[in-house]
Amino acid sequence: MRALIQRVAHASVTVEGEKIGQTGPGLLILICSMAGDGEAQADLLAAKIARLRIFKDEAGKMNRSVLDIGGGALVVSQFTLAADTSRGNRPGFSTAAPPAEGERLYQYFATQLAAQGVPVETGQFGADMKVALLNDGPVTIWMEA
Repeated sequence: MRALIQRVAHASVTVEGEKIGQTGPGLLILICSMAGDGEAQADLLAAKIARLRIFKDEAGKMNRSVLDIGGGALVVSQFTLAADTSRGNRPGFSTAAPPAEGERLYQYFATQLAAQGVPVETGQFGADMKVALLNDGPVTIWMEA
């Protein structure tokens, strides 16, 4: 699984003009299941992200996790994280998990992150989504499991 994590002051996702998910201070997580991924990768990524120390402590150092600050997470599926740009100018996405498996693992990941104690809201798998965010820092981190 691949994830692009952004520390945010707030983020929201809208589908067809309706806001369907949001978070205040916390994380925007763009997530993509790759071909061959399974629950083990989702479990590992959820546990790692919940404890990732990218929030400032009293001394201003990145030393606190989303759990430590009582923050939330907005989890949005994004198959384009599987983009292969090694040939030509049009990205290929053949390394992404098939849609049914991608959706299952996306939902599973969100459930596992919530099980870690992080309040989670989600986007809508496969929808044309509009994501708004105020990146805090900015802090943006790429992760794979």
